[in-house]
Amino acid sequence: MASAFDAPETRVRRRLPAVLRAPLEGRTWREFLHLLLGLPMAAVAFVFAVSMTATALGLLVTFLGIPVLAAALAGCRALGAAERGRARLLLDLDVAAPAPVRPEKPGPFAWAGALLRSGVSWRHLLYALVHFPWAVFAFSVAVFLWAYGWALLLYPVWYRFLPDSAGQSGIQLYGDGRGNTLYLDSPFEILLTGAAGLLVVLVTPWVFRGLTMVDRALISGLLGPSRLATRVSELESGRGAVADTAAADLRRIERDLHDGAQARLVALAMDLGLAREKLPEDPEAAAKMVDEAHGEVKTALRELRDLARGIHPAILTDRGLGPALSHLAARCTVPVTVTTDLPHRPAPAIEGIAYFTASELLQNISKHSHAHHATLDIWQTGDRLMLHVTDDGTGGAHPDNGTGLTGLTERLHAVDGLLALDSPPGGPTSVTAELPWRG
Repeated sequence: MASAFDAPETRVRRRLPAVLRAPLEGRTWREFLHLLLGLPMAAVAFVFAVSMTATALGLLVTFLGIPVLAAALAGCRALGAAERGRARLLLDLDVAAPAPVRPEKPGPFAWAGALLRSGVSWRHLLYALVHFPWAVFAFSVAVFLWAYGWALLLYPVWYRFLPDSAGQSGIQLYGDGRGNTLYLDSPFEILLTGAAGLLVVLVTPWVFRGLTMVDRALISGLLGPSRLATRVSELESGRGAVADTAAADLRRIERDLHDGAQARLVALAMDLGLAREKLPEDPEAAAKMVDEAHGEVKTALRELRDLARGIHPAILTDRGLGPALSHLAARCTVPVTVTTDLPHRPAPAIEGIAYFTASELLQNISKHSHAHHATLDIWQTGDRLMLHVTDDGTGGAHPDNGTGLTGLTERLHAVDGLLALDSPPGGPTSVTAELPWRG
């Protein structure tokens, strides 16, 4: 929503429909610049790729063919890095760089062999060959539409400066050499030309977006990392998140044991030792100390029970997600309606993650939402376990606000899960967690 501090031209621009704003938006000019620079970049890459590959193929009968071909692939990878940078700057397309070539042994021959075995390198070569004809087409269409669109739109301004030809002014649209001519010089023809130019100018940005969509697809598909490499990176990231979560849980358990049950048990041992010493001299005082020690034992047992529930609650192990989530909802300070639709129990690991995800979300509702009511729904759809939590609170939840949502996202991501958050200011808040079923 525009504020009183917005510039007047900004407020006017926001009131214009998208089709009228598009020709003046920065995105259109960046895409046009991308299409203009695409041709020289593609020409350099195409000439390099064709000449180096042809030279390498011609030298394959000698010792020099392999290193020349490896140099061609290395050069294509360097040009691909420049293309990714250009797309990042002009198209706001952030394509991750593929993994660098890692030869098994040191030396130029091992490096050349690693380049030749790398599918990423061959995809960069394919991009250099395929992109050139597309860049020629995209450049031609972009320049034609841009030049003719603005020229026709501004025709009522600049047609007066054209020199007269045979007593006629304006652009000659038709002439057969026998005196039959058509000049765009009448007021109606001039206005019609400007209207046609306006139509072309308004259509041009959407054509640019269509052309750059092809560029985006080529860059993402041929210049980025392979799906296998991306998957390996995701699994490594997920494994790191799991390790960090496990280490944090171990530190929490150690801290709770040290500060809670362990301290109580040490005090209990000291009280029982004092009671044993006092028993012959003052049995009543000793009995009182034993009674206090009995209370400490109950407190320590309760703390150990709560700690065990935090690791893996007994109700979840014995009865499953439905009763465990109902137990969580009963402990929440906000009334929660729980709906469970599960044909059978999922894998224990998934069940535990779903339970602790719901626990964290309900704790956030209790602490931060100021809600009057919440709902918790869990069901199976296909091979996925869905958990949906909503509340009618004040909204404004964000992973960076310290509400534990970042940790939940990492924990779910580690098992190929997702966390979707919708919490506009003023509410309501809706959080959906998706996990693999693995039943």
